[in-house]
Amino acid sequence: MHLILTGATGLVGSGVLDAMIKMKDVTKISILSRRPVPMADDAKDPRINVIIHKDFTKYDSAVLDQLKGARGCVWALGISQTQVSKEDYVKITKDYALAATQAFQELAHENEPFNFVYVSGGGATTEPSRFSALYSRVKGETEIALAALRKQNPAMHTSSVRPAAVDGTAHEATKKYIPTAPLAYRFVIPLLLTPIRVGLPSMHAPTLELGRFLTEMAMGKYPITSPSQDISMIGEFPILENPAWRRLSGMYRK
Repeated sequence: MHLILTGATGLVGSGVLDAMIKMKDVTKISILSRRPVPMADDAKDPRINVIIHKDFTKYDSAVLDQLKGARGCVWALGISQTQVSKEDYVKITKDYALAATQAFQELAHENEPFNFVYVSGGGATTEPSRFSALYSRVKGETEIALAALRKQNPAMHTSSVRPAAVDGTAHEATKKYIPTAPLAYRFVIPLLLTPIRVGLPSMHAPTLELGRFLTEMAMGKYPITSPSQDISMIGEFPILENPAWRRLSGMYRK
């Protein structure tokens, strides 16, 4: 199966790329990236095609021709709201994803739906209050827009996964490719992740297992048609909280 990946140089995206490389059922990996992807270069895998794409608001025929035959996408492109202006955060988090789904509609067919998996985040909300953080509102707005697209075009199987405490510390294959965090974060993150991993595992999102699950979602292996305690639905558009993907992947612990 031909899959598309964005955000391949980030924490979640590198975990997804590792999973795609390891899966024999993935026959082609098209990576959309603004710059070269060292992990892809080092893999020397003939299935990988890195497409240098400078403007994620538009997709010309030269790009779309390279994506023909793709059956799914993991949209792991993102950035912290603390690193950019509000306007740029909205553009990167929301506008880029929606532009992609509009363009990718030509890859979807009635007898072969296209699975678009949006990597959202724990704390995202489709019902914000005036106290909701920027990232919560914007990711929620993106989910609402993706749900509307799925209603408009049932062949576009959009979905959203909300990882909580993303942790790449045990993922040996990606360690040297993960961007270096700011100095303060390097001390704080281990202090936060350890108690979550031990005391609140349902909120823990190790990238090894998360990457595999997101890849399988893009392959259509988890058709979700109804809500549950950890899955909400907007029409036919599912939103999976962190416990949901852990449960479906077989690693759920209460």
